[in-house]
Order: sequence, then structure tokens, then C-alpha cells
Amino acid sequence: MKHVILLGGLTALLFSCNSNSNKQVAVNYPETKKDTVIDTYFDSEVADPYRWLEDDMSEETGNWVKSQNEVTFGYLNKIPYREALKTRLENILNYERISAPFTEGDYTYFSKNDGLQNQSVYYRKKGDEEATVFIDPNKFSDDGTISLAGLSFSKNSKIGTYSISEGGSDWRKVIIFDVETLEQKEDTLVDIKFSGVSWKGNEGFYYSSYDKPKGSELSAKTDQHKVYYHKLGTSQKEDQLIYGGISSEKHRYIGAGVTEDDRYLIIYPRVSTSGNKLLIKDLSKPNSDFITILNHTDSDTYVIENVDSKLYMVTNLNAPNQKIVTVDASDPRPENWVDFIPETDNVLSPSTGGGYFFAEYMVDAISKVLQYDYEGKLVREVKLPGVGSAGGFGGKKEQKELYFSFSNYKTPGTTFKFDADSGDYSKYWSPEIDFNPDNYESKQVFYTSKDGTKVPMIITHQKGIELNGKNPTILYGYGGFDISLTPSFSSVNAVWMEQGGIYAVPNLRGGGEYGKKWHDAGTKMQKQNVFDDFIAAAEYLIKENYTSPEFLAIRGGSNGGLLVGATMTQRPDLMKVALPAVGVLDMLRYHTFTAGAGWAYDYGTAEDSKEMFEYLKGYSPVHNVEEGTQYPATLVTTGDHDDRVVPAHSFKFAAALQDKQAGKNPTLIRIETDAGHGAGTPISKTIEQYADIFGFTLYNMGFEVLPNKLDEKVKG
Repeated sequence: MKHVILLGGLTALLFSCNSNSNKQVAVNYPETKKDTVIDTYFDSEVADPYRWLEDDMSEETGNWVKSQNEVTFGYLNKIPYREALKTRLENILNYERISAPFTEGDYTYFSKNDGLQNQSVYYRKKGDEEATVFIDPNKFSDDGTISLAGLSFSKNSKIGTYSISEGGSDWRKVIIFDVETLEQKEDTLVDIKFSGVSWKGNEGFYYSSYDKPKGSELSAKTDQHKVYYHKLGTSQKEDQLIYGGISSEKHRYIGAGVTEDDRYLIIYPRVSTSGNKLLIKDLSKPNSDFITILNHTDSDTYVIENVDSKLYMVTNLNAPNQKIVTVDASDPRPENWVDFIPETDNVLSPSTGGGYFFAEYMVDAISKVLQYDYEGKLVREVKLPGVGSAGGFGGKKEQKELYFSFSNYKTPGTTFKFDADSGDYSKYWSPEIDFNPDNYESKQVFYTSKDGTKVPMIITHQKGIELNGKNPTILYGYGGFDISLTPSFSSVNAVWMEQGGIYAVPNLRGGGEYGKKWHDAGTKMQKQNVFDDFIAAAEYLIKENYTSPEFLAIRGGSNGGLLVGATMTQRPDLMKVALPAVGVLDMLRYHTFTAGAGWAYDYGTAEDSKEMFEYLKGYSPVHNVEEGTQYPATLVTTGDHDDRVVPAHSFKFAAALQDKQAGKNPTLIRIETDAGHGAGTPISKTIEQYADIFGFTLYNMGFEVLPNKLDEKVKG
């Protein structure tokens, strides 16, 4: 398939930068070549004119990226309050951030960011001594684009490993070092992906990876995960293959973990992001075989704890909201499982620490925490500081001093020290942010989706706003992969709300807020439910006069980028601005890149059946951009090192929009260099990204000056 047809000339668009102004700014889009590529699916021919943009190694694609960025940043530079937003973001993010501490051996460790450091720094201290720098990721690179992606310790806490990500890539390098001297002990392990490090005593550790793909490591398909054991003092090429090397063991993702007492190795093979098989190996018996607990992927089941041979497992097998069961490792088949913490009407997310189980439940996406002992007896309900999201409570069995965090959309995250035996807790650390939560309010509402389903949404804004339909509003969503959007504070969103902005987050089907049934209701042939839920959320905000189509922006990333792409192509009349970030936008080819085939549980693939192909093509954003349609002002964002959702999705969608946009709204793509899917993004890039996102949004809603006088706040 050759790339032969050119899209001739430049497309010039004019748009009004204020609804009450005659001022016009021209956008001259770069020339984008069109292919003659045609794919056939079940006797249906589908053109793919921008297939060439999938080649991330080609000079041609590189030149396209460069020219698009020149146009995009030329536009963004003309937004009169871009620098004011950037300065305000710098000010509000310039506060000290400290993690909950944890103990390994003689040291207590914690991470801290002084404010505008690109990456947080790890510190340690002995007893009451002054803390000293342990690992400073800011020294990995000058621009902060190499980040710390994991830290682990041997059983005696004398040997450590840390993993690094370069440019936001999912590929990792692992460094093994002496904890006392910080000296590297052996050669760096390379080409590790989608893996933690799980130690076996002090001798070595398990990890997972793929064979390095041929061609581009950022886009080539990876679908056979393998588990290895690295023995300290040996080279990586000598690492022992534990699982995944033969065709019967082929899976796209395989997790491996050792129980806290070092007795069992647990293997979690997956073919998709939902559902896993489960195998166990007794490490106390030399040359023991794996015992299969589950030989199917019909559930998400994992071992959370063990006492000798008694296993405690979390499962949603025949329990959509999850429960904890116990079983003896000698015969761990499901027919021998005994309920320990039974399923309830709310979704369970448990943790262990201090000799207890902590059962966190989501009640309409709000946290409730119950504490149990090892006999399954309820000890207490942990009364949380307010209505919001709690996380943490984890720790080693003998560790009685635990920590948990609490936050909601208007309350910055605070860490509390918790006594596991008494249940008493006190504030350990809270941030000092230039933001007063007393001036804001959050309200949970329930609205009705297209098919009658009730969907919750939390709306946050300044107190006393007038419901006049003119409030700039960001509607943010995800709706997939069993991921729950629970209330959490974001200092960048605080800047949005300072400007009179409303921030609304619905809990769409496809997420995990109401368990497996809620998740499954937004997958495969029911994926349209997710888009309908999002559309209904927008209609609710408009109907209730929070905002109007002229002042509504929709935003989401990854699967949420798909959500935005599908919503804006189905209902372009509903919003003024669309902000799809690192989105899955080509639904016919997503599974051909990196680990994308593992998303088939949620999406299905175009090869599954004619019905599935037609369903995917019916909402695939790249394939539903129509000539002559007026789409909202759109800022597509992606990273050139995103090897989870490859940037070709965003490239092709932006090219199609630029070609077919009929209205005056701009269609731009902002491509971050040396950046991936989002994790490890340096603070400096985060500030620039959000200044551009908020600036673009307000500018296209017609604001020539900021709604609130941010310049005075910045100066003050």
C-alpha cells in the first residue's frame, strides 16, 4: 500500500476570538498527505488516508509533527493571558509535597517536592537524625524527562532496586544498588515493561517483560509477557525464565509477586486488562510445580495475604462487587473457598497492614472504611475526616503505625497517621496551598441517561455562582477499564475554578464505581452507553443552567480521549471546546500497536465479527469525522513517546478534523516532546500544558480577558 495522493494546498480557517468582537485570527494548517490505503473488513472497504502517520520512525512523520507544533504554538502564543495562567499555575503548584513515610531496615523513607521540582526527591533518616537525600531523580536528566518509576528493597533492606522511565515510555531500566553506600552493584537491567520488582528474600527478584520488538519500540506490537527471576550477582542474560515462554503460557500481561513471608510465588496471567488466571508455587519446597487456582480469565482474583498455608484472596468471581475468601494452598480450587468478608452492595477495595484488613467501600463513589481482624471480625468503622476519597492503610504485618490520605474536589490531599490497634488518628501532613477551600462547594447529583440509568456526578465550583448558563465549564470523564473516578483535589483544576469555572465529573458506565456489572455495561457492544452517559451529563448541566453549549468544554485522556472523540463527533452541537488527550481514536487498528490488543475486553476488535467491526466503525472517532460538519474548537494533546496509546491515534484524528472542519473553530494538535502517556511528566511541562489547555478553552469561549482578575492575584 503506497502513499501516493497528496492533499494539495493549505487550508485557511478564520475564527472569532470573541463572540462580541470583530477580531479575527487566521490558522494556516500544514499540508497533510493522503494515502490510497484501503483495508477490507468482512467485505467492507475502509479507507485509511493517514496510515503513513503511524510510522513514528520516519522523517516524514517527524516533519509533520514539527510543522503542526509550529502552527499550534503560534496560535497559543497569541492568547493574551497565556502567561498569566502559566504564572498562576507556577504559584499554586509551588508548595511542599510530602509522601507518607515507610520503614525499611534502620531507615524511614519518604518523598518530598519543594514545590516546582520536576520530580519528587526521596529522602531517608535514622531515628531522630536529620533526613538526607536518598535518590534525586532530578539529576537523571537536565529537563526532568527521566523519572523514577519504582523502588523496592530486599528482605533485609540492604539491597535496593529502582526503575527509571525515559521520556515517559513504559519501557523501564532497573538499577540494583547497595542501600547503605548507594553504589550500583551490577549492570543495569534493560527492556523491562509493565512490571514491578518482587524480591525473594535477599537472593534475587522476579520481574516481567517482553522480547524487544522489531522496528519501533514505541509502537510495535508486544503480546507475549514473560516472568523472569534475576539472581543477584549474575548478568541479565542468565535470568531464569519462570513462566510465559511457551505457546500454552502465552499471555499479554503476566504479574508475579512473592508473599510477605517469602513462602509463595503468585503468577497472574492475563490476556486482557480485565480477568486473570491464577497460579501458585510453594517456594519453601525446592523444584515444586505451579498449582493452578484458576485456569480461566472470568474474574479478577488475587492473593492479598497469607498466614502459613491459609490464603486470603480478593475476587469478583460470582461476586461483582468483590469479596475476600480464604482457602488452604494445598487445594486452592474455587469449590474450597470460604467467604471471609462477603460481598455487599458496594464495591470493595481492601488493603492490609498492622495485623488487620481494611475494607474500603465506594458508596456512590464516596469512601467508607471498615477494619477487620484476621478472624473476619469487624473491629470498627474508621470515621473519615469528611466526605471524599480515602486511600492507604497499607503496611507490613508488624507495623502498627499506618498512614492514610484523604481528599475531595475542593480539599487538598492530607495525610493522617493511624494507630492500627486503637483506631485513633491525627494529621501527619497537610499542604499549604494558595487556595481557600471554604470559598468552594461540591455537590453530588444524579441524572438520567438515555436508557433510564441513573448516573452520579459531582459538580464543584465557587460558592455563590449565578446559574445563568454562562459559566465556563469543563466536563471530565473516563468510563472504562473498571477505573473509578473518586473525589480528589487537583491544584491545576483549582486555577480553573478560580476563574469562575465549573468542574464536573460523572461516574460513567464502563468504570468501576458500581462493580463488575457497571463496568461490563460500558464494554464492547454496550460501549455506546458510556457516550450516552457523558452526553446526558452535558445535557443536565445545560438544562440546569450551570452552563450552555457556548461555555462547555469536554475533556478526557486515554480511554477518556476516546470518550471525547466519540462525543464530539456524535454531538458537535453540544460543546464549544473539545480536549481529547492521548486518546484511543482509531478503533479499527488500536489492537495492532504495542499492548493495545489487551484492551479487547473493553472494546472488542474489528476482527472479532462483522457485527463487532460495524459497531466499532460506527463510533470510531477517526472514522466518523464528516465533511461539512462544524466541530467544536479542538485541542488534541499527545506525547511523542507515548507507547501505551501511540500518538498516531491523535495524529490521524487531528488530520481528519483539519481536512473536514466546516466551521470557524480551530483544530489544533499539541505534541509534547520527550513525553509519554502521562506518568512521570515533569512539573515544568505540566504547567505549560495546563496553561495552554485552559487558555485555549477560555479563548474559544469568547474571553479576551480572564473572567477573574488573575493578573492582580499573580502580582499580589
